[in-house]
Amino acid sequence: MPSPKVKVLLVEDDPVLGYVVKDFLQKQDFDVTHCTDGDAAWHQFMKNIYDICLLDILLPGKKDGMELANSIRKKNEHIPIILLSSKNMDNDKIAGFETGADDYITKPYNLQELLLRVQVFLKRTKKKAEAQPMVFQIGDLNFDYTNLTLGNDKVEHQLTQREADLVRYLCMNANRVLKRDEILMNVWGKDDYFLGRSMDVFITKVRKYLRSQNVAKLQTIHGIGFKFNYNAPLN
Repeated sequence: MPSPKVKVLLVEDDPVLGYVVKDFLQKQDFDVTHCTDGDAAWHQFMKNIYDICLLDILLPGKKDGMELANSIRKKNEHIPIILLSSKNMDNDKIAGFETGADDYITKPYNLQELLLRVQVFLKRTKKKAEAQPMVFQIGDLNFDYTNLTLGNDKVEHQLTQREADLVRYLCMNANRVLKRDEILMNVWGKDDYFLGRSMDVFITKVRKYLRSQNVAKLQTIHGIGFKFNYNAPLN
């Protein structure tokens, strides 16, 4: 089965430059969504899952590139963000990095250089994902993310991929309050009402799997989200 294409969110209000960059990246086998303003880009980001964002700073609409980068970073701590701008003063670059962007490229830029920088950040993201733990011990239950199993010598639950994604996210963020939209964005990839209802069903299932464990409790924080309380370190 072929690997899924890298999904790129490209935000560039210059239609000619936007076309050129999109065409170039598509020839490198990337799946590119091109938006010409910040509002449309934010709508697309909330609807889809992207691997990297390329954002022009000077954009029409309510959200310029800086605001867009800041909003994206609040929703996703890990996605690479590269700002593209004709503004090349040091204070402009500093302001760009303060939004949470990972890189800042000044116009005019070389497309091959842009590609190399994109590839660098994609490799870093992949390494971080591969470095994440795959096995956790929750009380006397062994959670194997790779094999989608949660159990011990008496009982074993075969999890769905979504259930496993949720359990791992909870384990990796144990003992801190997780907002509902944070869980939805990081496990489901977007935040909307119907996915929120689906998440509640999965939370109920996970609670059933863990009900035999006195050391672990999935607590509801009313009006905010959930907290996976665990009184021992997760391996």
